[in-house]
Amino acid sequence: MTRFNFEGPPVGDGDISAECQRQLLPLVHEIVQAAVAAGWSRDDVLLAFVELTWDLYEKRRGDL
Repeated sequence: MTRFNFEGPPVGDGDISAECQRQLLPLVHEIVQAAVAAGWSRDDVLLAFVELTWDLYEKRRGDL
């Protein structure tokens, strides 16, 4: 099992979205590289990420 070691969010006026993206980028890049090596299309994998994260976002909005 892979462990993810995220740093805490920025304090004060920091850009939360940019910081989260900075920390997620290496993980997503590694997943995409592994999928491409297994024969998947890079574009298909990236589109699947978009759809998956949007679905997670929409489901979370329903929890509010």
